[in-house]
Amino acid sequence: MKNRLFILLGILLITGSLSAQTKVRVYGYVIDTNNRGIEFANVFFQNTTVGTTTNQNGYYELTMNVKDSATLVYSMLGYQTIKHTIHPHQQIVQISVELPALSKQMEGVNILGQRRQTSTLDMLDPGKFRVMPNAAGGIESLLITFAGVSSNNELSSQYNVRGGNFDENAVYVNGIEVYRPLLIRSGQQEGLSFINPDMVQNVAFSAGGYDAKYGDKMSSVLDIQYKKPTEFEASVSASLLGASAYVGTANARFTQMHGFRYKTSAYLLGTLDTKAEYNPAFFDYQTYLTYQLSPKFELTFLGNFSQNSYQFVPQTRETTFGTYTDARKLTVYFDGQEQDLFRTSFGALTLNYRPVKGMKLSLLGSSFYTNENETYDISGEYVISEVKADPDPTKQTGASLGVGSYQQHARNRLNAYVNNFSHLGEYDIAGHKMKWGMSIQNERISDNKSEWERRDSAGYSLPISDKLVNLYYNLKSDTVLSSWRSTAFYQDTYKWNTDGGAFSVTGGLRANYWTFNRELLVSPRFAISYLPHWKRDFSFRFATGLYYQAPFYKEMRDTVTDALGNVKVQLNNHIKAQRSLHFVLGGDHYFRAWGRPFKFTTEAYLKLADRVISYSVDNVQIVYSGKNDAKAYTAGMDFKLYGELVPGADSWINLSLMNSKQDIIGDSYINHTYDANGNVLTTKRVYPGWVPSPSEQRYTFSMLFQDYLPNNPKYKMQLKFIFSDGLPFGPPNNIEYRTAFRSPAYRRVDIGASRVLVSGTDKMMNKSWLKHVKNIWLNVEVFNLLDFENVNSYYWVTDVSNHKLAVPNYLTGRQLNLKVMVDLK
Repeated sequence: MKNRLFILLGILLITGSLSAQTKVRVYGYVIDTNNRGIEFANVFFQNTTVGTTTNQNGYYELTMNVKDSATLVYSMLGYQTIKHTIHPHQQIVQISVELPALSKQMEGVNILGQRRQTSTLDMLDPGKFRVMPNAAGGIESLLITFAGVSSNNELSSQYNVRGGNFDENAVYVNGIEVYRPLLIRSGQQEGLSFINPDMVQNVAFSAGGYDAKYGDKMSSVLDIQYKKPTEFEASVSASLLGASAYVGTANARFTQMHGFRYKTSAYLLGTLDTKAEYNPAFFDYQTYLTYQLSPKFELTFLGNFSQNSYQFVPQTRETTFGTYTDARKLTVYFDGQEQDLFRTSFGALTLNYRPVKGMKLSLLGSSFYTNENETYDISGEYVISEVKADPDPTKQTGASLGVGSYQQHARNRLNAYVNNFSHLGEYDIAGHKMKWGMSIQNERISDNKSEWERRDSAGYSLPISDKLVNLYYNLKSDTVLSSWRSTAFYQDTYKWNTDGGAFSVTGGLRANYWTFNRELLVSPRFAISYLPHWKRDFSFRFATGLYYQAPFYKEMRDTVTDALGNVKVQLNNHIKAQRSLHFVLGGDHYFRAWGRPFKFTTEAYLKLADRVISYSVDNVQIVYSGKNDAKAYTAGMDFKLYGELVPGADSWINLSLMNSKQDIIGDSYINHTYDANGNVLTTKRVYPGWVPSPSEQRYTFSMLFQDYLPNNPKYKMQLKFIFSDGLPFGPPNNIEYRTAFRSPAYRRVDIGASRVLVSGTDKMMNKSWLKHVKNIWLNVEVFNLLDFENVNSYYWVTDVSNHKLAVPNYLTGRQLNLKVMVDLK
């Protein structure tokens, strides 16, 4: 009887002890005496194994069951250790502490605070934004919320930077420049970008004024570093727009990563005005392997294969446009189909050698191949009609204003090989960080193009002729290009400290030679930054440089027209590299508000360009003139507020203002004045001069906001908002009105809500069949939450009065997406 009594008493004591424990979540910041966040500070509960380290903002977060009290320990090498005792009166406790620096000098120890930006490169950890609503499926969807970056097409991963076009942006993965297909003309065809988000470690982006080590592009640099796993890691995801899988392993000498991605945008394309059978299928495989041959030698391999298949069978289209008092409707009935296939493969082998401390020497060999086929035969018969203001939808169609038909045909095939061999080196010594490199590259491109369009409006073939039946547009190409490029660069960064502050200066020189036009380019670049020792935390920087962009292939395609109106591509071997002079002046102000870190950034820039190759944009297709026939300038300012509006979650707001103009040298048109009877009175030649550039967006406001439930941070919300100016446009082949009009502003709100299930904390995750699962993310996304009708491009038609009408091609509407992500262990 006594034994039973002792057992019952023991059970009651244990139960009482367990019931007295409270699950407490503690979060806050660790800062120094200058109010700066301390990175990598240790925060742990004394006499337990529960602990963590602070992030770059000094933020930490811990959860533990506490009975009566618990002691938190805050420590960091070079700082005094502080202890703080908490009592479980609340389930959520915010504690921010200030660690004083040790007074004695510690030889060989650097005390690090919050990182400061000393160049035009903006750094970002992509792992924090895995559940961001993302229609395109790539890192670029995050990039378009950066200051100075814009995009007017959610179906595309392409972006504009400070007045430049898509082709002016350089993309590097592990120091190797990557390419995209050349024949892509619409976001529907595009599919997946090269960058696999599951494999990315760091993202660095510069919108201008970048160093000499980066290649020959005029607008921006996106520098991606893939990670090296330290242990087994894997994840899978699936949504209504596709699926992906990733696995990484590591041992003492060998690491490997493999990523698979599949995307289908048929669900998203169903919201377009053109009702059709959409069958896009995009597949991608990537691998990154590293092997430590010895303590000084390392061998790495980066490989990629992708296939984009796009099948399109249009049926009908109905688009209403115009104003409330002058509304029009275009109705099209289609016949035919489009079948496209784009295959690309890429491989890069790198040997790294570290002979002495601070030195790294690399030999790289890479090869890129693309095989692109675009074929379509599509005909359409259209009716332009008035729209009546009638509440009954069946009675809204008014009188017919014009009928017509068109037929589009294409048989386009392109093959390209790009083989590169290069050497890169870097050496850190005595405050200097020197980098250098040289490369030789062979390019072989074969382009066979045959495309034409026939238009009939109001019974007349366009353009109208009383002798011939003309095609509205035609183009043929049968060209082969084989050329060599060689590049070299050297740059040195020197840092020093004074009583007034810290300085960093980077100077560099880049050279490029191309055998096709026998042009040697020399590009000097310079940047300086200053971090003053003021009570308030500021940093300043200035960068300038001469940036050349040598033509790759599309830019050099000039055209010649014979007596019958047939247009044929002819490569212009007199073409020169485009040239742009950059000036970038910027500054950051770091401060804390509501106990949280913030950074306010301002950058002013001026870009002066000559030898510009003029172009026009239709959807994502850029059509160049093939000549150095223009000059241009772009000036503007970017403002960015970055910080933690809620503790531990990064958010930012951007405002960009820009003025971008171009002048096509020698272009002109004839202007007539008429009397009441229609007779010509005067004739005058007009030179348009400076007009808006095709990529000018005078303003862009963007925001990325993250939040979570205070009582349960496993419930998260992310919102992405973009409001930007419309792009200039005009009727085709019309100098007078080339950029006379502007499309409506691009407005888009995407929102996502997620719940994470964590192994060891959520009861559901304790099931035996989930023992290898680390986390499960359940995500709901709403694309284009407010269902804005954004315009991508225009299709021009002619009514019975010979008036040209611009019919908008609208982008996707509101759409719901469900996504599940599983992290394995």
